[in-house]
Amino acid sequence: MYLALLFLATCFLAYSNGANDNFKGVASLFGSRTCNYRTAISWATITTFAGSIMSIFLAQTLLKKFSGKGIVPDHLASSEYFLLAVAVGAGLTVILATLTGFPISTTHALTGAIFGCGLVSVGSEVNLAALGKGFVLPLLLSPVLASVIAGLLYMVFHALRVVTGTTKEWCICLGEGQRIVAMPQPNSLLALRAVSHPSHLTVDELENCRERYGGHFLGFTSQQIVDTAHFLSAGTVSFARGLNDTPKIVALLLLWKAFDIRWGFAAVATTIAVGGLLSARRVAETMSHKITAMNHGQGFTANLTTAILVVLASLFGLPVSTTHMSVGSLFGIGLTTGKANPRAISAIVLSWLITVPCAAILGGSIYWGTKFFHL
Repeated sequence: MYLALLFLATCFLAYSNGANDNFKGVASLFGSRTCNYRTAISWATITTFAGSIMSIFLAQTLLKKFSGKGIVPDHLASSEYFLLAVAVGAGLTVILATLTGFPISTTHALTGAIFGCGLVSVGSEVNLAALGKGFVLPLLLSPVLASVIAGLLYMVFHALRVVTGTTKEWCICLGEGQRIVAMPQPNSLLALRAVSHPSHLTVDELENCRERYGGHFLGFTSQQIVDTAHFLSAGTVSFARGLNDTPKIVALLLLWKAFDIRWGFAAVATTIAVGGLLSARRVAETMSHKITAMNHGQGFTANLTTAILVVLASLFGLPVSTTHMSVGSLFGIGLTTGKANPRAISAIVLSWLITVPCAAILGGSIYWGTKFFHL
């Protein structure tokens, strides 16, 4: 019975992860109006699922690290009570953040739940040194590193655009329109009539103007090249996220010895994809429109920074947060361009700070409840 509940709890955590995390890789596509929401989430789903499946072969280090061994005693890490409480505690934390539109780290939620369950069960036997060195330090460094690299990379790309003579162009809406006017009639009544008026120029808010890059290269327009690179970088971020996050969740199923872990990967990959498709909209609005305004090139730069850092972290087994990387990259771009929204960033950072204690309280409470009532 407990193994079946553990499987369901793991799938719930995977669903929550997909709902909160899947859109982060493509947020700049939607935010820069390179594509609409439906196209962005579809691209994120496909590439995240591919990364999740590939993690079977490329992310064994993270699979072992997030089994909980090394942080808590081995006998506790192999307990179904412990793993069930970790899965439910982390899943509840992530889904609550998703419903309120805050992009948080599943890695943080898992770390907090492991820590909370460990404190309730073994108290001082929790290995705080391993927790700090292997988890907290990389998670604290990742957003700062992403902000700095994204800002520097954007300045390099901006200089290259100027040197190569690639200009920015603005499209203007020009055309005929109609308006309804009152026309006098012989019977002294007024009738409404549609009247065409000459060509007119439409003026709109600055944020609604569409900017594009001029010039051609190898038979393609500069805008086509930038958009293609933007889609590829967004896909790479989503692929890397699936590669990095899936093993962390699948690790909860290692206790089930008779269960082929490859089916665990398939189940987690599928529920991550479904979570993103059904419940990502609120986090999408936060990531795409509240952190900073961005154009195509700035969005591409942020995604490229995130992709490089997350892929390297996955290959070296560092449990960095795609959330922190993505938000840090977007904020770094916003600081460089002067368009960052400090209020939105402050709210997001606050949600990051309360993720670990929230997950620890939920995980620890669930663990205590299951043990106390012998569920």
